[in-house]
Amino acid sequence: MKKMLIGVGILVLLGACASTDPVPTKVEDRTPVTGSGTTGTPTTSGTQTTPVTGMQGRIDPLKDPINVLSKRVIYFDYNTDAVKSEFASLIQAHASYLSQNRNRKVRLEGHADERGSREYNMALGQRRSNAVRKATSVLGVGDERMETISFGEDKPKSTGHDEASWAQNRRVEIVYDGE
Repeated sequence: MKKMLIGVGILVLLGACASTDPVPTKVEDRTPVTGSGTTGTPTTSGTQTTPVTGMQGRIDPLKDPINVLSKRVIYFDYNTDAVKSEFASLIQAHASYLSQNRNRKVRLEGHADERGSREYNMALGQRRSNAVRKATSVLGVGDERMETISFGEDKPKSTGHDEASWAQNRRVEIVYDGE
């Protein structure tokens, strides 16, 4: 319980430090930004969720690859359900989006790598999805708008049998209603 309270405190502090820089409103004005230590995937500062307009009309912020909301996977360390601090801003962005879009609901799908018994991995996946739910709930999203489920080791992202593959399989995926 003490770990969870510390984790929630960190999430709240990181959320308060989030940038409020506006995201450009035209597709041609947006430039992907990558920070140090990233894998080269585009990110944006702030949690702007206003749909971007361009020649094609409105772009759903959940599907815009430049918007932080397009990232919907939270990864975990081996044999733990503790949310890493590096994912605090991602959880905060989704909580903010859900607060602004009260008709939306999410399913938090917990996963584990293949190590351990099937029963243990199902329980670990559930604890992971519950940890993300609790962190999102602390940020103001009602529990009735979030469903948690565990797939344990049954739906691996990577089928390899090495640390790199296992790291991809220890995750919670955020799935919005209608997807």
